[in-house]
Amino acid sequence: MSPAQNPGQARVAVLSGPLFGGDVGNRLFYGLLLAAAVLVPLLNLAVPQGSALHLSIYTVTLLGKYLTYALLAIAVDLVWGYCGILTLGHTAFFALGGYAMGMYLMRQIGTRGVYGDPLLPDFMVFLNWKELPWYWHGFNHFGFAMPMVVLAPGLLALAFGWFAFRSRVTGVYLSIITQALTYALLLAFFRNEMGFGGNNGLTDFKELLGFDLHHDATRVGLFLASVAALGLGYAACRAITASRFGRVVLAIRDAESRTRFIGYRVESYKLWLFVFSAVLAGIAGALYVPQVGIINPSEFAPINSIEVVIWVAVGGRNTLYGAVLGAVLVNFAKTWLTAALPEVWLYALGLLFIVVTVFLPQGIVGFLRQRFGAAA
Repeated sequence: MSPAQNPGQARVAVLSGPLFGGDVGNRLFYGLLLAAAVLVPLLNLAVPQGSALHLSIYTVTLLGKYLTYALLAIAVDLVWGYCGILTLGHTAFFALGGYAMGMYLMRQIGTRGVYGDPLLPDFMVFLNWKELPWYWHGFNHFGFAMPMVVLAPGLLALAFGWFAFRSRVTGVYLSIITQALTYALLLAFFRNEMGFGGNNGLTDFKELLGFDLHHDATRVGLFLASVAALGLGYAACRAITASRFGRVVLAIRDAESRTRFIGYRVESYKLWLFVFSAVLAGIAGALYVPQVGIINPSEFAPINSIEVVIWVAVGGRNTLYGAVLGAVLVNFAKTWLTAALPEVWLYALGLLFIVVTVFLPQGIVGFLRQRFGAAA
């Protein structure tokens, strides 16, 4: 702070800086996230169930799930909207983070399982496994499982990205191989021999850090954890895009050959952005699993990755908060349509993507910016 600035001016400068964002969309995002963090727990825990203002635990869980989807969406927007990498494989990182959390939750069941085995999960006892696989060891400790939430998707993204970007695979070819990666993992995790529950996956979770997962207060705590993760993830992405690194990434998106010609190691920038994005997706998956109560191979399904791209396209690429908006709106529509008209949901999703591509190529946020000015 310069000597001429007073504390009030300094606070304004910080709030309008790159971390918090100086435009209306960023301020609105943080405001709504803060409001959700205050109102949702209050309406669920403090308001009596008979009141019209009471928020059911089902709604709290549903909102928490939407927030994990929003974190996944900004992870995709970071690499697609800002770097031009159209990935159709980010649900693989989401699912790996979810499986890491699921393995920890399964180890917490202990003798409370159907078969009462203190070491083996129920599905292993049912399949006549005699001992715990080596890669399950350590997952009974939260301090081991949480680094795996980050390392499993991060290392896969590092290995995949190192080969793909060094080979200068771009465009539709990169999209195809990311989807192939997801599909390969889908087939692998479906096998009972893999030791991840096969088709049924991991479920019947009991507790997290000693807290009953079926208790309302625990559900609210998971919702608040999702709020915090989304807020921190968004702030990290905003800081990256506002930095010198972010400006180089934008240059790669707009003119990759020129950026490489003037001396930047394009592959390194792409790789580390891709890895960071995968880590965000893994964290989103880890928060998703205890809220929905199950993780199975269907999370690797290629259609899920396509849906995430649609979320980002609907909300608006290259904004981050547009990705959040798209994730929440599309999944709210999915929740309503799959209950009211389940047979038309996939047709509605395809129609939505066509309408957005033709009439709203910049998404909802882009339309609002054109309509009301660049500040929106």
